Amino acid sequence: MTVTDEALTHAPAGDGRDAPAGDTAGARVAAALARDLDEGFAALYEAYRGAVFSTALRLCGRWAEAEDLSAEAFLRAYRALAGYDAARVAGLRPRAWLLTILTNVWRNSLRSAARRPQPGPIEDAPDPPDPGEGVEDAAARHETGRELAGLLARLPHQQRAAVVLRHVTDLPVAEIAAVLDLPEGTVKSHISRGLARLRALRAAPGTTDPDRTTPGQTAPARTTPARSAAHPEQKGGDR
Repeated sequence: MTVTDEALTHAPAGDGRDAPAGDTAGARVAAALARDLDEGFAALYEAYRGAVFSTALRLCGRWAEAEDLSAEAFLRAYRALAGYDAARVAGLRPRAWLLTILTNVWRNSLRSAARRPQPGPIEDAPDPPDPGEGVEDAAARHETGRELAGLLARLPHQQRAAVVLRHVTDLPVAEIAAVLDLPEGTVKSHISRGLARLRALRAAPGTTDPDRTTPGQTAPARTTPARSAAHPEQKGGDR
């Protein structure tokens, strides 16, 4: 069983009324999915496509790859939902569930990264970060450009995911713990260490050129508003 299959099988669940405060659409989307898969999936996509794409972009650092990861996550979500009964669907916490699938699709992609050709040169991005700006604020600003993306790419995978989910996607620690299947204390540690590492990398001479990536790392790309991922047209089944 792959990591992604595990995400689909062990999806974060709970009473929709207990959805985290930041996920105001969660209960509405879960109820819509329980009533009708296709209409509910459209609501799911509209509610979370931005969060999914932004997270994917900061995890992988490349626009085209982020589109692929986002589309794959939504496709796998649709296939999984086709095999769920109404009670299970109604109990989903949709944002955490989707981002669990996304992060595990990303992890799977890392396994084959060494077999892929090295990406081409990254593109220029406007609005470079202010050197005096804190890394938390920089991470929260999606238009910070390739410097931040290059630094994020140098973090260990767990730290990168925790920092991105907290400071780009703006998830509470409890929800990040559900997405990454880690204790909250471990998530806090990953965030703290990741931010400390970002500060150290940013302050170090010669680290501002994100074109200089080491083998196996993904070079970043521009960050502009997300384009739509393809909407699955037919029901599938990870049954």
